[in-house]
Amino acid sequence: MWNEPTKERLNKVPRLYETENVPLKEKLVHLHFFIGGCDWYICETDRDKDIMWGFCILNNDYEMAEWGFVSLSELRSIKIDGWLEVDCELEEIWEVKKAVDIDKIRTAQGWTGEENGSGPAEIIHPGITGNPEQEMNMREDRPC
Repeated sequence: MWNEPTKERLNKVPRLYETENVPLKEKLVHLHFFIGGCDWYICETDRDKDIMWGFCILNNDYEMAEWGFVSLSELRSIKIDGWLEVDCELEEIWEVKKAVDIDKIRTAQGWTGEENGSGPAEIIHPGITGNPEQEMNMREDRPC
């Protein structure tokens, strides 16, 4: 893994379930791992059990993106063509921010830009309307 977070950096991330009463939009994202079209935004960790919790987008599939668990060792093991590895944003580049302030999460969740004043999510992923009824109609009209 490139730019693997240090133990000191991991210790700054809240423990699992420590922020369970915080609404998803308000969750603070402490780490960003990425490779190709895949992103893992980490909000909580259990350093003793090698488990992290956050938001994941795989292969730029915003429709199937979800909140869930991933392990650091699992991210370490990902290699493409034997050499391309998962990277973690450096601490001096990645600033801790609310989930609603991250365009990709906001787009995947269908949250509109007005929630944080940073503009429409449509810019990141055209076709996501932010309107669940309209999105459902779009899915129903698609052939399988």
